[in-house]
Order: sequence, then structure tokens, then C-alpha cells
Amino acid sequence: MDGIYFPGMHIFFKKVLSEINIFKFEITIYAVVITLGFILALIVASKEGKRCGQNEEDYLDFFLVMIVPTLVGLRLYYVLFNLDRFIVEGKSAGQIFLDMINIRNGGLAVYGGLIAGTLTGFIFAKVKKINFPLFGDCIALGVLVGQILGRWGNFFNREAFGDYTSGFFRMAIPIDYYSKGFFNHMIEEGIVTQKMLDNQEIVNGVSCITVHPTFLYEGIWNAMLLVALFLYRKHKKFDGELAMLYVAGYGIGRFWVEGLRTDSLMIGPLKISQVVAVICVLLAVGVILYNRRKKIAKVSKSGE
Repeated sequence: MDGIYFPGMHIFFKKVLSEINIFKFEITIYAVVITLGFILALIVASKEGKRCGQNEEDYLDFFLVMIVPTLVGLRLYYVLFNLDRFIVEGKSAGQIFLDMINIRNGGLAVYGGLIAGTLTGFIFAKVKKINFPLFGDCIALGVLVGQILGRWGNFFNREAFGDYTSGFFRMAIPIDYYSKGFFNHMIEEGIVTQKMLDNQEIVNGVSCITVHPTFLYEGIWNAMLLVALFLYRKHKKFDGELAMLYVAGYGIGRFWVEGLRTDSLMIGPLKISQVVAVICVLLAVGVILYNRRKKIAKVSKSGE
């Protein structure tokens, strides 16, 4: 019941906890993973900032400043595109507000956090008189590290998975892990699809749904993107290029992964994250091309 299995790869985790109790305090593994990701992101970004001649302490100050705005962005993005889940006839305004800010029941959107974090970083850099594009390059590397680790929080929560698959990488989740009420809710929301129900697999003696482990796909994609950026960072053509390559690279990967998921936020028939991903890719590529042409023109002019 508490296991998570990858039968295609012959990997069987017989007991995967989603929370632990320390001195009678309940702590979710998701929160622990996100916190560790945040710390690693700070370490990587600050060390990269030092390598680029910036003050490491500015990065610590920024990460402390960005915590609240980023959390607000993560939640606000999710709420705005899910208003019908919160504003229900007969529910009081007070209860609606409490439900909107209650993140313990899930509901954080990565793009909301990235947008809020970017705006906060821009304001922070202006106030501190920091080279914002260079600052963004260093932050992007840290954010990627944090995202790679952070996605494992979805693994422990058995959430943010893709549709049914019988492929080699399939992840088998015991149906009995979920309460009957919550499992029915996931069926109603389309998170658990009819394909999953019709193709249940018996693993370790329990009935499981087998799904795309999208947390793993995104983590692997981000890891490859991180390696590519580290290899390229000494060859970048202008400050801010690494940040733009991150935006474009993450957008491409997210568009692909989001296409597999069953819990996506929607705007009409479109998946919001895919729409945002396309916009991000186009903007990032546009900025890269503009700056590269600008540099080429400058070199040509100086050579005349």
C-alpha cells in the first residue's frame, strides 16, 4: 500500500513515506525536499556569483527576500486558474479565503513561482545596483538544481504523474494508497483516467495504476539542461544568455512533459503550462537573437 514500483526497470520501493513525525509534529517529505532544493539552489547560485565577481552575500539576501513573493506566486498562479474549485455556491467568503491560502492540500504552480521570483530579482537588482542579466545567469543555474531535487517531492506525494503507460519507465502506484474519497475525487477531476482503471497491474500482490513518471522525465531533462549550461557558461556571448537558455530549455522540456500529465491547469481546451512554455521559448529565443545580432553589429562597426 505504501510502495511505489517501477516494474519495467525491476525497481520496487516497498515503503515510501509521504510524511514523518518528529516530536509529535507532522512534517511532509515534500516540504523537506523543497527546502533542501532551496538550500542547494542558494549554494550553487552564490558560488557561481562569486566566480563571476559578484558578492555572495547578495545572493543570500535575495533568497531571503524572495521566499514570500515566490510562495505567493506559486499559489496565486494556481488559484487564479482554478477559481471554480474555490468559489463554490454556499461557501462563505472566509472559508473561500482560507481554502485559497491552504497550501497543505496541494496546489503550487512552478511558473507562478518563477514569474514572481523574476520580478523580485529585477527589483532587488535595481535597488542593490547589481548587474541583473549576470545575476540572472547565476540564479538560473541554482534554480535548475533546486527544480531537479524539488520534483522528487511529487514522487513522495504520488502526484503530478502522467497518463497510463505500459512502457519500460512506468511507475506503479497502489490504488489502496489513496483514501476512497480522494481516489474518487481524482477520477472525477480526470487525474486518474479510464485507461488507468482499465489497465491495472498487480505488482507485489497489490493492484496498481501504471503511469508516466513525469517527475522523473522533467528531472532528467533539467539535469541535461544543467550540464549543458555549465559546459557553455564560459563561452556565453552576453550577460543574461544563460538565463535565456534556461528559460528556453526549460520551456521546451515542460511543454513535452505537460503533454503527458493528467492534472494540468487548463484555459479552455489548452494546457496553461504549455501555452506559457511556448511564450517563454519564443521570448527567450528572441532576446538571444537580438543580443547576438547587436554584438555582431558592434564588432563589425568597430572593425570598419
